[in-house]
Amino acid sequence: MSFQQALSGLNASSQNLDVIGNNVANAQTVGTKASRAEFSDVYANALTQGGGSAVGIGVQVQAVTQQFTQGGITATGNPSDLAINGNGFFEVLGTNGTVNYTRNGQFQISKDGNIVTSAGAKLMGYPADNNGTIQPGTSLPLTLPTQGVEPKVTSQMKMEVQLDSTEATTYKGLTPAINFNDATTYNRATSVTAYDAKGQTVALTYYFQKSADDTWNVYATANGASVSTDGSGNPTPISTVTFSADGKAPVSPVGPISFDIPSTTNANGATTLPITGVSLDMSTATQYGEPFAVTNLTQDGYTAGQVTGLQVDPTGVVLATYSNGQTKAAGQVELATFRDPQGLKPIGGNLWSQTVTSGAPIVGTPGSANMGVLQSGAVEESNVDLTSELVNMIVAQRTYQANAQTIKTIDQVLQTLVSLR
Repeated sequence: MSFQQALSGLNASSQNLDVIGNNVANAQTVGTKASRAEFSDVYANALTQGGGSAVGIGVQVQAVTQQFTQGGITATGNPSDLAINGNGFFEVLGTNGTVNYTRNGQFQISKDGNIVTSAGAKLMGYPADNNGTIQPGTSLPLTLPTQGVEPKVTSQMKMEVQLDSTEATTYKGLTPAINFNDATTYNRATSVTAYDAKGQTVALTYYFQKSADDTWNVYATANGASVSTDGSGNPTPISTVTFSADGKAPVSPVGPISFDIPSTTNANGATTLPITGVSLDMSTATQYGEPFAVTNLTQDGYTAGQVTGLQVDPTGVVLATYSNGQTKAAGQVELATFRDPQGLKPIGGNLWSQTVTSGAPIVGTPGSANMGVLQSGAVEESNVDLTSELVNMIVAQRTYQANAQTIKTIDQVLQTLVSLR
């Protein structure tokens, strides 16, 4: 018996306690991965000893391995926070120009529009062009646009409406055929907001006038002025819709209704620009013996808007949100996996760097191949099991005490030998 076995045991137990202590210290560090001390026995090479009679000379820490199991996902409500559910690492470009890897998805928006970590490292991914089309290829730091989105003029509308077949005819054959201020000259009305080329709002109102069984005149006003008039300035319908006898769908007109919106004065006193070639789709309209109802009325225009935030979908597409309710892709997050993630080198700051052991990164978008998916507004917790670590700490402490007792026993044996006369 020698001091070497006990001394190696003390060293191994001390290193094990270091590993456990580091795990416990990082139990609340977002995206961190627990480590494990792995031990191996030590034998001296002796040519004269048989294989079955060799006595070990102690223990050593063979390796400290990282455990890349999935951590729990916690919602934060912050849309710039990202959690990876599955395989993969975020790629971040450090301030020194080096690409590193992390599972910590606590990101922020810098003053330049970059998506960055708290240490200023930039999240990497594929950029998008001005139309919001993702440009796959070489990954670059993702940047939110600083410019607002331009307004879009209304060009298409779609209306899903149920017209009541039991209502009385309101067309009297008079001129003008309708008075928008007299509800007895039409049956029903509904409104929608359209936008001109400047993004100025135009209050568009549709009026439905029953002219005969299964036949309805459709009028429209823009900011109170009829969009269609005769030579005398009297309102005329933009279309007459005729239904089949069962009221399932219009039999005319065939295809969308096309009309122009003239220049008008809006509620603020501003002059709106004319809007030409507006297409109104009423192909899903019905005429049953049920009350009037508009179930859907949409248009494709919008006013100008400024960036107000971001959203990230499960496939990593970063959507810039604008004050006018529009969204546009600003890029797509790229993830990286490794053949041997345990070969990654931890460099602090929740980062790992590539090594020869880990191999080169295999990159892709979230949800593709074996990549995990992203959850926006959430982070991945540490995978440290605090209960297990505390139990392991007790075991390591007892092991240390036992090895110390071995040294004490050897000391007593040597003292006995020295005392022989």
